[in-house]
Amino acid sequence: MEKIPQTKQKLDYKKTFLIGFGFLASSALWAVYNAYVPLILNEKLSQVDFIMQRGILGVLVGFIMTFDNIFGVIFQPLFGRLSDRTHSRFGKRRIYLLIGMPISALLFILIPMAETVVVMMLCIILFNFVMSTWRSPVVALMPDLTPPALRSEGNAVINLMGGVGTFLGMVSGMFLTQVLGIEDGLMGRMIVFTFTSVVVLVSLLIVMLKVKEPDNRLRNVADRRMAEEEEAKALAEARAAEKKKFKDLRLPREKKVSLLFMLVGLFFVFNGSETIQTYFTTFATTELNVSEFMATLLMGVFALSLMIFAVPAGKLGQKIGRKKTILIGLAGALVLFLLFFATRKIEGFLWVMIVIALIGGGACVALVNINTLPIVLEIGTEEQIGAFTGYYYTATFTASIVAPILMGAIFDVTTQPGGMGYWSLFIYSPIAFLLAFLCILFVRHGETENPDALAPDDEVA
Repeated sequence: MEKIPQTKQKLDYKKTFLIGFGFLASSALWAVYNAYVPLILNEKLSQVDFIMQRGILGVLVGFIMTFDNIFGVIFQPLFGRLSDRTHSRFGKRRIYLLIGMPISALLFILIPMAETVVVMMLCIILFNFVMSTWRSPVVALMPDLTPPALRSEGNAVINLMGGVGTFLGMVSGMFLTQVLGIEDGLMGRMIVFTFTSVVVLVSLLIVMLKVKEPDNRLRNVADRRMAEEEEAKALAEARAAEKKKFKDLRLPREKKVSLLFMLVGLFFVFNGSETIQTYFTTFATTELNVSEFMATLLMGVFALSLMIFAVPAGKLGQKIGRKKTILIGLAGALVLFLLFFATRKIEGFLWVMIVIALIGGGACVALVNINTLPIVLEIGTEEQIGAFTGYYYTATFTASIVAPILMGAIFDVTTQPGGMGYWSLFIYSPIAFLLAFLCILFVRHGETENPDALAPDDEVA
């Protein structure tokens, strides 16, 4: 049995929580986006005769919901690599947040306000592009400032903050209906989207003021290496050394195999989870006959469970190993969702199983999500954190492109008279989790190799 190295280092929780505000903002945006945009698209596109006559509403909504992932596959690795090589007085990651987050917040507010399909689609496309420019940098910020042995625990804190963001997005709608007396509709949606954008701007302010990245301008690097009068030569040497450093990085064959299986496993993990996140509100409003705000509140229960179990999942990954923790989470999610489907017609048991599936599913997804990114980063080198973060999101976003379209096509069949309707969601997802489980069995690397190694930017902080 492989022994998991233990570290005597302790995570700086305060710093990690502050870093997590960037991921909180991202998670809040995507929570509201995934909950409300499919409903908005169904309303807008169902008014187009061409679409309804051809019976392609489900596929088209699924395709549009993949735009964020298409942009993610294309642009996130690019901006991850760019941030690895970025030199500014704000450091190499925060500069992307400073530019991208305010623009994302503005475009987000405009989505529910769009009166025509064309304007709505323009806002959606621009929003998804801008989001893809700062997602890799915001995720890479934690491993930049955290020792490798503590990254599962650090990622747990980051995902805890992501859970807070998701929960804020989910419960804001229910809060508005109960406290402000706003019913489902345009006004309620506009306030939810505006509230979420305010959360993004506040989070940005916290990250910029409280998270300290080292000033990594090449001029400063050169100044540390050479005297002032030889600055020009030092600058040239710094550029040449950095270029050579990235050119010389190579992975051995066995690590490439582990990386491949891990990325394919991630593809299936997100095939299962993305379909739930994209279509749960549609499932709940259609099959459970609840309001859209109640449907988002149910997803809030899932987010709350994920938030509660985030830190324990990271600690479990450090104790028994990241791979084992991921496998336990996948097996648990598979069983819970199959039980939810199998017991759907048992009278008086449906809502019990909904609560069990959402709370248990959140816990199981935490075991998976908290430990996958640290495995991918550990397979690579410290100089490749931004790039490997991009690879991680390439795999997950590729899945997120395929899953909604395929699930939408399945819905176009299963929602016909006599079909199982949106319940097919809970057949597709367990199958994807099973395939992910099989792939991750073959991952042989990704545990911490040097438990006492420092964070990459510690020596220049």
